[in-house]
Amino acid sequence: MTIIDQSNIDKIKTRLRDGGLKLTPQRLTILDVIIRAEGSHLTIEELYEMVKVVKPETGVATVYRTILLFEELGIVKKLDLNDGIYRYELNHEEEVHGHHHLVCSACGKVEEVKDDLLDSVEQVIEKEYKFRIKDHSLKFYGLCRDCYKNESEDINENS
Repeated sequence: MTIIDQSNIDKIKTRLRDGGLKLTPQRLTILDVIIRAEGSHLTIEELYEMVKVVKPETGVATVYRTILLFEELGIVKKLDLNDGIYRYELNHEEEVHGHHHLVCSACGKVEEVKDDLLDSVEQVIEKEYKFRIKDHSLKFYGLCRDCYKNESEDINENS
């Protein structure tokens, strides 16, 4: 996860203006919520709940349309965890590839893997298959630390 500083925020605002979008109070609030919730992988509904605390007059349709615009401009990325619910996260230009995710199949928690684990695999693929890789996405499904601990405790109690 990358720390967002004022220069990154200014770049995002410039990208919005360059994309022909006005910096409306609603869009700025939505952007601020996304930045403050960095690493949370928010659904539209979760984002809306957070936005309406700050700007109650903002409707869910506004949040939805704004996220779609942010996605088109490359400000956010859509994350599909194969559960029928899309989540959104800030897109970092400095990341060569999207980061990897650990997805708990018990509680739904999503954790980011800090390191790019596939550099050597990419080199083999590019050399062997003459395939130029532009990006990749990797998700691991299993149990988070807490759910694993709870499952282990349940097994020990029933043994």
